[in-house]
Amino acid sequence: MSDKAAGAQTIREALTQPHEEDEDEEGKVTEDEPRACGVCGDLAKGYHFNALTCEGCKSFFRRAIKRSAQLRCLFLNECSITKNNRRSCQACRFRKCQAIGMRREMVMSEKEVLERRFHIKKKRKVHNAPLQLSSQQEEAIQELLWGHRSTFDSAFYCFSGFRPMDRNVLPVGEHNQSASESSCTCSLSSSSSSSSPCSHCGSFEKQESQEGGQVRQSSVYSALPHMTDLITFMIQDIISFSKSLQGFRSFTMGDQIALLKGATFEVMQIRFNMVFNTRKCMWECGHITYCIDDAVRGFQPLLLEPLLKFHHTLRRLGLQEEEYVLMQALSLFSPDRPGVQQHAAVDKLHENVALMLKTWIDCKRTGPEKHLLYPKVMACLTEMRTMTEEYSKQVLQIQDIQPNVISSLIMEMVSKKTLQILTPTGREQLTLSGSTSVRTPN
Repeated sequence: MSDKAAGAQTIREALTQPHEEDEDEEGKVTEDEPRACGVCGDLAKGYHFNALTCEGCKSFFRRAIKRSAQLRCLFLNECSITKNNRRSCQACRFRKCQAIGMRREMVMSEKEVLERRFHIKKKRKVHNAPLQLSSQQEEAIQELLWGHRSTFDSAFYCFSGFRPMDRNVLPVGEHNQSASESSCTCSLSSSSSSSSPCSHCGSFEKQESQEGGQVRQSSVYSALPHMTDLITFMIQDIISFSKSLQGFRSFTMGDQIALLKGATFEVMQIRFNMVFNTRKCMWECGHITYCIDDAVRGFQPLLLEPLLKFHHTLRRLGLQEEEYVLMQALSLFSPDRPGVQQHAAVDKLHENVALMLKTWIDCKRTGPEKHLLYPKVMACLTEMRTMTEEYSKQVLQIQDIQPNVISSLIMEMVSKKTLQILTPTGREQLTLSGSTSVRTPN
């Protein structure tokens, strides 16, 4: 360390002091010396035809090679070529070009020049041409759209016969009594569903901190039967969507199960986001509306807080339907799901879908914001990954407090062992540890 650096009392003083190496290098010429043309002495712009020359001598040498007439010196072939008199004797100028190493074989013919210009124009045309989806990509997107539209209805008309929504908090004893009295299923009117607007979005943090574990032990999640029916309904539609895709059907049963178990929660949230109203902070599922408070007493803020933030973030991107379905496919075809065996095949399909999404955005979107849309979508998918494990953990905790309420299909989705897949005959195919059997649902 120099004496000057040691005497510095502040960071600013240390940074403003000159460096020792800088002081040693003072007086040295750092810029390159001007280079002279080897033929006439003019300022050389670079190497041309294997020699350092100016632009004038470069062009002269090219013309001289292509010229059929022979150059002759009118004097003794000893003319001095300078910048001022280089036009006076072409023969001596040409000989000097050859003397410094300029090579005639490096001069392209007229045919070669035309071919080069053609390739340059073709390359520029391809570069400037608007990006388009290939026919295979168009067909794949149409397949995804058909599968999505046939398995998801934003008006939720097919969601019927569910247990009623109960937004009360009941002690365990009262809940058991009320559950036996209202065992029949009914439809939920729009007036009753909207009677509890989400005017306290984010209030679950305060509520959970005040009530703590005592509420969880002494009360039950009274809306759980209805939410169980809703989630089960969504899972069945997601399974049908997956089975409608040719790429998904090409995998083994074990990989299909592994992909579904890893992606169901994520695909469900992507679909719920399509009906999320950011202004009202509500999920408008047709004649039924839900707010975050409906899940407060069942699920914990560790899941609900990032989940609500995720829905606001994704909805503000203003995604189109095609972009939503491509997001679902990206989540479904994730090769790093636990239990996946055909990693290469799933990874290839995942890359193809990712390329389709990026190409779609580049083709269909306009404005400067489109350049950041793809990384933002991928960031949302990554964020959901962190919530999937917490969701499974909390479902298992709810099952411990309120057993026999959550459907077996939900439990098998969050479990690491079993999964039910609805067969075309209406029966459930239960797969356990690699073995397969078929049973009829009760």
